[in-house]
Amino acid sequence: MSLPVRHLPIVQNWDCHVCGSCCKEYLVTITEEERKRIEAQDWQGDEVVGGRPLFKKRGPWWRRRYQLNHRSDGSCVFLTSQGRCRVHERFGYETKPLPCRLFPFVLIPAGDHWRVGMRFACPSAANNKGRPVQSHDDSLKRFASELAVREGLEIAPAGFKLPLPRLQGRQRLEWPDLLRFVRTLLTLIHRREEPLERRLRKCFALAKLCRQAQFDEVKCSRLGEFLAVVTATLDADVPADPASLPRPGWVGRVLFRQAVALFTRKDHGPDRGVARHGRLALLGAAWHFLIGTGTVPRMHNRIPQITFAEIEKRTSRLTAAEEELLERYYAVKIESLQFFGPANANMNFWDGLELLLLTYPILMWVTRALGDKPNVETVAQALTIVDDHFGFNPVLRSLRQRTSFRILARSGELVRLMAWYAR
Repeated sequence: MSLPVRHLPIVQNWDCHVCGSCCKEYLVTITEEERKRIEAQDWQGDEVVGGRPLFKKRGPWWRRRYQLNHRSDGSCVFLTSQGRCRVHERFGYETKPLPCRLFPFVLIPAGDHWRVGMRFACPSAANNKGRPVQSHDDSLKRFASELAVREGLEIAPAGFKLPLPRLQGRQRLEWPDLLRFVRTLLTLIHRREEPLERRLRKCFALAKLCRQAQFDEVKCSRLGEFLAVVTATLDADVPADPASLPRPGWVGRVLFRQAVALFTRKDHGPDRGVARHGRLALLGAAWHFLIGTGTVPRMHNRIPQITFAEIEKRTSRLTAAEEELLERYYAVKIESLQFFGPANANMNFWDGLELLLLTYPILMWVTRALGDKPNVETVAQALTIVDDHFGFNPVLRSLRQRTSFRILARSGELVRLMAWYAR
């Protein structure tokens, strides 16, 4: 049985423009069935691929999985010099592994349907280039059926046989009530009469207020009324001028720089940064991010040489076009439910939202590093760097990092960072 796929109610476009970045930067894990299918294609006689191992085993011994092999330059063994896939060219699109066909889409099971997310690490997604997502409807339905089998998801007439989503701690909500929170957040995100930075601070304020409430008895229409009342108070509670908020404290700045290092680190592909020089170089980079002085270690090859002081001197005031780009990013992440649950290390709703909000000051920091003044191109490029990690970097799931993110949120440093890097 297949469940429906619900598209994003916003303008999000995508088509592959054969940049080849996904084939150069990602390690693709494949199933045993996919491995056997590719082996049966008999690549040994190919003048380019022949003689190279097609796969490598990775992971701990108790959970080793096959991945497509890569060349010394980081590109997939099947990538052509024109940025195309040899498997696709020779045997057809449907013979490629599912992760290759699915990227940059992300399918998230949500009650009785799938939701469509997007990885903005893909330049075409970040720049909104191509056809509307709805044009990919037939493909997405096939992907959803394959993904359900691949992940072993049980489907009943009423929907997925999965635990109810966690709001926080052990508190779980029925899907209709959880989606009321989602719609409220989207209402805040789409209020274009005020700067995006304030809209995001309002989302944080809503999370803070809701964390203090219990929703065991407040459900359905009563929950909708509660959220309407709480949202109406945010104009008075959230300062309009970000300059009125205090500068981030020492702890906030240290933890923020560590987060920046994680969200900009590139260990694989042509844009690999200091990781190419080994562990000692990474330890040295960690020290520089800790003290925050001198030249910024180039964790990502696309970030030019710059000092921490220079980044702090630059501004991040965005134009309407740049704000529209980031509004689309946050709306896609929230509407698709890509910020919590299975799509983001099984984080609960509010923790996942706070981590998503942390990407805003990180994006502004990276945008400053990329250029003296922000523009649509630098903001889009910053998105491809930062979103490469959101929901996919296993380090972000560690207890240490989760604790660090919670400290930033609970201490008030997160909202200060959002205001500080909006100036």
